Amino acid sequence: MHISVIGSGYVGTTIAACFADIGHEVTAIDIDEEIVDTLNDGRAPISEPGLEELIEANIGGRLEATTSYDAVPQSDVTFLAIGTPSNDDGSIDLTALSAAAEATGEALADKDERHLVVIKSTVTPPSITDVLGPAVRNGADGNDAVEVGMNPEFLREGSAVDDFQNPDKLVFGTNSEWATERLENVFEPLTDEDTAVVETDPQTASMIKYANNAFLASKISLVNDLGNICKEFGLDAYEVMGAIGLDDRISEQFLRSGVGWGGSCFPKDVDAIIAAAREEGYDPAVLEAAVEVNDRQPARMLELLEGHVDLEGARIAVLGLSFKPRTDDIRNSRAIPMIERLEDRGAEIVAYDPVAVEPMQERFPDVEYTESAADALEGADGSVIVTDWDEFATLDEEFNAMATPVVVDGRRIIQRREGITYEGLTW
Repeated sequence: MHISVIGSGYVGTTIAACFADIGHEVTAIDIDEEIVDTLNDGRAPISEPGLEELIEANIGGRLEATTSYDAVPQSDVTFLAIGTPSNDDGSIDLTALSAAAEATGEALADKDERHLVVIKSTVTPPSITDVLGPAVRNGADGNDAVEVGMNPEFLREGSAVDDFQNPDKLVFGTNSEWATERLENVFEPLTDEDTAVVETDPQTASMIKYANNAFLASKISLVNDLGNICKEFGLDAYEVMGAIGLDDRISEQFLRSGVGWGGSCFPKDVDAIIAAAREEGYDPAVLEAAVEVNDRQPARMLELLEGHVDLEGARIAVLGLSFKPRTDDIRNSRAIPMIERLEDRGAEIVAYDPVAVEPMQERFPDVEYTESAADALEGADGSVIVTDWDEFATLDEEFNAMATPVVVDGRRIIQRREGITYEGLTW
């Protein structure tokens, strides 16, 4: 099939490369000429394991990138993968996505054959009915051959390619049997007897995505809350969670307590569904509590550090800047509030991350950044582990170079040993 993908950000680039790799002809469309040039050069505009290899293997063959919408009417299906950033009140900003939806409709205004426009971006149910569907129809000048569907993504940064290639579930939100069949054809190479396929309407499909992320975020916050209680009792939260994870009603997934969740999805999606619920007059107390617990975790980590180090004028090493390992994404990274709080207390900050130094440097230009964890630890009066990069697990002698070897671990990646003052966040 010929697929056009509007937007070459994190989701758009990933699905475009993956669709091409499973045999579809794909045109990636983006208004940013630099991103388009990067893709056509066979390079990935984002850091994601395995993605650049797929782009390099398929560009110039089944994959091409352009700034033009000319390929849209020639394609069999169009995916809209434009970012929906948060407004100040937590609601999603649909400005860019709406513009892309209308431009897509305009490109399809004269097409006689039926065409499916699939929203891949994460949007609230009312957004489809009140904003995006009308934007596509307005652009298409009422062309009844153009249909709008919803296919939420469940890609995790750091494993997005594998998640796409081996989906646990596929959700098809459509308003017609034809549109459902079209999506089935698109994803046929990825489906087998182990792949759950949910067929529903577009609004329900969008809610499934929010419910999915809200549940996971709330589970992490509950685990962190319980972990904080364990710490107060002098107990190891990981031993406790290991036991409750044996209950198949709970499962062992997402039971690792620590400094909290971040990234582009959980914070934005939880805030968005809270804002949407309030708009309807409902107060989502559990989700609000999940956000509150998550926001408190960096402060608790700093309290543990302050129990051993006077932060005024102290040199503190911050290890890990991305919101999770295997990505350079710092959006809502727990390192951000940690650095802000350290600055407020007058600490001298030295930071290291394997891949995320450059984006964090743009946000905190006055922080000292190093080329290795060992360089960051040398002469430090204390250290905090914010991201669980595998290389941090091998640190040992490097702690001996610290002025005072105090380690506050927010991810349980460092082994407690003699010679260092070690504090686990919830253990």
